This record gives sequence, C-alpha cells and structure tokens, in this order.
Amino acid sequence: MRKILIFLIVTLMVSCTTSGKQEKEISKIKVEFEIERFDLLFGDTSEKNLPKLKQAYPFLFSKSIPDSVWISRLHDSLQIELRNEVKNAFIDFEPQYSEIENLFKHLKYYNKTFREPRVITVISDVDYRNKVKVTDSIVLIGLDTYLGKDHKFYQNIHDYIKQNMVKSQMVSDLAQQYAYKAIYQARPKTFLDEMIYYGKELYYKDVIIPFKSDLEKIGYSEDDLIWAQENEQYIWKNFVENELLYDTNPKLVVKFINPAPFSKFGLQLDSESPGQLGRYIGWQIVRSYMSKTDASLEEMLRTEANELFINSKYKPKK
Repeated sequence: MRKILIFLIVTLMVSCTTSGKQEKEISKIKVEFEIERFDLLFGDTSEKNLPKLKQAYPFLFSKSIPDSVWISRLHDSLQIELRNEVKNAFIDFEPQYSEIENLFKHLKYYNKTFREPRVITVISDVDYRNKVKVTDSIVLIGLDTYLGKDHKFYQNIHDYIKQNMVKSQMVSDLAQQYAYKAIYQARPKTFLDEMIYYGKELYYKDVIIPFKSDLEKIGYSEDDLIWAQENEQYIWKNFVENELLYDTNPKLVVKFINPAPFSKFGLQLDSESPGQLGRYIGWQIVRSYMSKTDASLEEMLRTEANELFINSKYKPKK
C-alpha cells in the first residue's frame, strides 16, 4: 500500500512538472492579432461613409439587404441604446484580449497549422444562440451577448442561459467552437456517442484554456458543479441501470445533453439538478481515458466513442 502511495505521489509530481514546462513553453509563443471593433465603427459611421465600411467588411453586409436598412439601424433608438450599452461595458478590452491571446497560444502549440484569425466584434441583436462564430480566418464576437446576467436587455431570457452571458465566458465560448472543428467522430447514434462527443469538447477546453475554471468550461454555477460532483455515482448508476448508454432515443439528448434548467430523470430531485449532466459524465469518461492511456490530444479526438469508453475504465467518484 505504501509503495502504491509513493508511486502515485511521484506520478503526480512528474505530471505537474511536465505540465508546468509545457505552460512555460506556451507562454513564450508569439501571436499577433488585433481586436477590430466593428461595433464601434458601425456606430460612428454616417450615411456618406457607409460604402467605405461595406467595402472594408463586405462579409458583414448581406447583398440582399439595401442600404436603407443599415441607415435605419444607425438612427434606430433601440439600436443606439444597445450600442451605447456595449460601448460602456467594453471600454477596456484588455482582459478579454489577454484571454483570447492565451487561447491562441495554446491553439498554436497543439496545432502547428493554426494561424491567427481576424477577431471582429459586432452587435448581434442579442443572438445568444450564436454568441461567437469561428472560421479559419475570421472570429466574430457578439459583444451584446456578454453584458452580464442581470442586464436589462436579458430580462426575458431564461436564467440558465443568461448566467453565461458574462465577459468571463467569452473565451470558453470561443474554445468550444474550436473544439467542434477539431473533433473527429462519426455522427452520434447512441446516448454514449453524444456523451463522449461533448466530453471530448470539454476535455479540449481542459487543454486549450487551462487558465479557466471547470465552472466556466461547462457553464455551470458553483452549486451546479458541486451537485454534479456529489451525485456523479448516482447519475452514472441511473444511466447504466436504465440501459441508456446504447439507447438511440433522441429524447435523451433533450433530457441530458442540451442546455436546460435541469436534467430530466423523471424523479422528484430533477429540479435540484443542473442541465447537461450527460456532457458532464462524458467529460469524466474522457478524463479517465486520458489518465489511463498515453493517447495524445489529437488521437483522443479521433478515437471512436465506444473504444474510448471501454479503455477509459471509468468509475464514478464516490
């Protein structure tokens, strides 16, 4: 027993040392990008200068929308108020720039083909379903979706959604979109497939944004995360005893994968639980897999769900 304990301590020390060396290497990586404040540029433009702005940002102006619509937006009182709220909230963008810079350094370290994209901030009419958009060359960030959970513009939005409409969630949302681009997995068929897919996404965040908390990675409140941790064995027991792992019923995605105020076990305690518990369990399975194998990040992202699950030897925390 004493030998096992010593081995575990040494293994942990080696792991921490290796991780520390990697982070030092990553911190030295140079990335170059600017935050293009299109939200400010549009608000400060005039009817006369609108053609120049359209020429500079053609991908932000649909050809099917006439100039009269854009001009109307310039003078609309609600749009002006929204622009002012964003302007006041993001007078200093340095904290967000620093986190995005750190994200890009990690992406560059783990993906040698990564090139810094143009980062452009916009106003999206509070489109919280598309807070950020990521392509190989452009990142769009809807700043009006990060004004704070208690903002007056969010009064009619569900609490479980607006709790993540905060500045600190921005880089996690970006990492999520990069994860979706990096995961190689066949279209999910079973509940286990879904859990592993989102488990891979969350583990990708472990690696790419290690400077963010688990709360911010999954978008939980502190109470949500504590509930999931304390009830992990019971969640897993429910999934196994009800033979859900290889079930193909799409309703399971609604109950346990999709963002929601709570998960749906069909029990009295449902209202106490956080949503997305299928993602949380998938995360723990992938973490177990990575701790028990020598797979690289890319190899893990390519591993088929059932193979990953079997080799994870996952056992829930008690």
